[in-house]
Amino acid sequence: MKNFNLIFRSPSVLPTNQYLLEESNRGAIVTTEVELLMKMCPCKIVGVTGSDGKTTTTSLINAILKEGGYKTHLGGNIGTPLFTKLPEIEPNDILVLELSSFQLMGMEVSPNISVITNITPNHLNIHKDYEEYIESKKNIFKYQSTNDTLILNYDNEITRNCAKEAKGKVVFFSSKEKLSNGYIVDGNIIKKCEDGVRLHILNTDEIILRGNHNYQNIATAIAATESLVNLDTAVRAIKTFKPVEHRIEFVRELDNVKWYNDSASSSPTRTISGLNAFHEDIVLIAGGYDKNLDYTPIAKPIIDKVKTLILFGQTSGKIFEAVKKELDKENKNLDIHLCNNLQDSVTLAKKLSKSGQIVLFSPASASFDQFKDFADRGRQFKKMVNNL
Repeated sequence: MKNFNLIFRSPSVLPTNQYLLEESNRGAIVTTEVELLMKMCPCKIVGVTGSDGKTTTTSLINAILKEGGYKTHLGGNIGTPLFTKLPEIEPNDILVLELSSFQLMGMEVSPNISVITNITPNHLNIHKDYEEYIESKKNIFKYQSTNDTLILNYDNEITRNCAKEAKGKVVFFSSKEKLSNGYIVDGNIIKKCEDGVRLHILNTDEIILRGNHNYQNIATAIAATESLVNLDTAVRAIKTFKPVEHRIEFVRELDNVKWYNDSASSSPTRTISGLNAFHEDIVLIAGGYDKNLDYTPIAKPIIDKVKTLILFGQTSGKIFEAVKKELDKENKNLDIHLCNNLQDSVTLAKKLSKSGQIVLFSPASASFDQFKDFADRGRQFKKMVNNL
């Protein structure tokens, strides 16, 4: 590329690309669709990033705001690119954006209300290192003003420390600490804490979403919308909110075995959250494209929660080795099977699963070894399961 005035890079082309740098040095403006959208947007912006939970939290925020009567525009890393919709966006509307590390990298504008759900190693096959990944996430709040708000996960050391760099108001959420101020998941109750006083907001038995990670997502969404809607409105929206497709999505029950599609879980931490969402015995189908992630942390949760482990794809060997090492350490056994592809894995899971068990497809890996993306992978899984 030579002698361009304005260059839109796609999220998969990082701003460190040598050709982009050369054009930038010649005077070209290098930006992205979502960055220019944010700079030109006439209304308030709520932005969500994080390694896990972005889509569910963004969708929850959008649902709460719509319940509150706002006209919202959902986009960024999900939905339709909104740049071409700018003429339709009015000052009283609200833009709700999910923002990936690739979209945030090099960005010089931040939302009015920013959320970081958590930061754990991810996309290390593309980012130069973990530090570059972390710094890209921080752009969601670096350009905020003193009038803006930042919602942070108190339980995650990296996000907790982001508060030191924040310019505006900081609101924490936690499922581990009894905060004096902020939002907490206390057992099966979501509470608001203000000057040490705890207000009961919602019992988790009243909602459709499963798992502590989703209860954290709910607390986050309430924190992000507290200045825009009242708590009763937020609770109303949350109670009817259904899981986003490919995120612990119930597919069907067959022979008293429930099948769940969690294809969006493309990292070990997300699959751990999926495993922890169930009390039943689990048949886990996992494996896929390798993002250069460490699978050691997933080994113990698998041993503790899984009765049968079925692996396929590039990462099957890494997951197997991590689990085998932990099994040897604990002197335990686990029924483990290696398959060539997802179809063989589903067929085997049907054969091996027992009444009362859960079959969970939660790959802990990206999809690009055998599928177009995680959504394509999830849709194919659901089709296979429904054909059983």
